[in-house]
Amino acid sequence: MSPATVASWMLGPLLGLMTLLFIFRIVLTWYPQVDLNRFPYNLVAWPTEPFLIPVRKVVPPIGGVDISPIIWVGIVTLLRELLVGQQGLLRLVG
Repeated sequence: MSPATVASWMLGPLLGLMTLLFIFRIVLTWYPQVDLNRFPYNLVAWPTEPFLIPVRKVVPPIGGVDISPIIWVGIVTLLRELLVGQQGLLRLVG
């Protein structure tokens, strides 16, 4: 196996998991009373919060709605497609 294939096998599921976590984070923004420091919500909040903090500084909430998870879903999905998609860079190299 080439290093590009191994990287593709590792990055694909990782980026898919991050997309899923950000989607869960979008759903959690609909329920502001949820305490993100309590189980099971912290399983979604802890891995995503470091990514969301810088985006919140640049893009303020629109109409009281935090759109930073939506931005990250787009970024992670684009990265996944560019790197490990059917015509992704890691597929073409490996």
